[in-house]
Amino acid sequence: MSEKIKILYLDDEHNNLVGFKASLRFDYSIYIAQNATEALAYLDKHPDIRVIFCDQRMPDKTGVEFFEEIRQSHPHPIRILLTAYADIESVVDAINRGHVFRYVKKPWIEADIISAIDEANKFYIANSMLSIQNEELRKAYVELDKFAYSVSHDIRGPLVGISGGINLALQTADIKEIKEILSLMERSVAKLDAFIMDMHDYYSLERGELKISAIDFNEVAKEKHDIYAIYARASNIDFQMEVEQKELFWNDLASVNLIINNLVTNAFKYQRKEAKDKKVKLKISVSRGYTTIVVSDNGMGIDEKHINEIYNLFFRAHVEESGSGMGLYNVKSTVRKLDGTIEVESVVGQGTTFTVVLPHK
Repeated sequence: MSEKIKILYLDDEHNNLVGFKASLRFDYSIYIAQNATEALAYLDKHPDIRVIFCDQRMPDKTGVEFFEEIRQSHPHPIRILLTAYADIESVVDAINRGHVFRYVKKPWIEADIISAIDEANKFYIANSMLSIQNEELRKAYVELDKFAYSVSHDIRGPLVGISGGINLALQTADIKEIKEILSLMERSVAKLDAFIMDMHDYYSLERGELKISAIDFNEVAKEKHDIYAIYARASNIDFQMEVEQKELFWNDLASVNLIINNLVTNAFKYQRKEAKDKKVKLKISVSRGYTTIVVSDNGMGIDEKHINEIYNLFFRAHVEESGSGMGLYNVKSTVRKLDGTIEVESVVGQGTTFTVVLPHK
């Protein structure tokens, strides 16, 4: 059974309000008010009210004045004017000032009211869908603008570095210098590859479907150890892992791997170069149908003013290290897709801890 449409009726005559509610209460959720203050209180308390009926002739203000007043504060409900004064000036005034959807004469007939509600509800739904689409379009334009900038920076930058390296290498016969140039070119290739992988993750998240399977986090941890062990040794980072799993956990393995890979990669990337006791820890525990993934480090940390921005698309909290600005955006999107939560605690110069909680599917 669908939820009843919520309707507000404002009229200074108590008998009209009682009759209106008595006639329609079985099919709709009716709220009645004798003055503008009461009506505004209902609108504030019930933002999902879809239709407002209002009498034109009231002692404190006219219906047109009330509708004009709420146009900015409560723009979504559809406005219908009820009045016994069917002069053309009132109609024009109502349309121009109050953006009234329809005009119904008093004394009203129940069939006319029901017809008005039906039309108003259809108009409300159409406007709501249009509003959602406009917001999605606005977000798409913002992301497209950021993407255009990111492509020019994160793709063209490494390509320019590679092209410059080739030109330098062609002009020298010194093997040692050529190796140094190749090393710089390798870094550019790695940056380009990382950006492409982030883009792949992004579009996989946007279009992909979840594939639920049983996840053995001991196997996941072993895989992460194999991937990061060499890098950890080369960078003199103490990489620790801890797994506590005594029950089955079902979820999308690809999504879980995306979350862990991005968080662990960031933990390695944003270490303090001068530090001698660099540490990264991955802890995974499964209990009572939930998995908790904690990735902590004692690296650079994140400035408090950036904490609320780190999940934004193409945002970079650090200029010291290059990145696509998509990793944490992809993590947050994946966590949301899995109905999970993510929290971060960080202190500049001391490190960062991300905690992700995912439910059993």
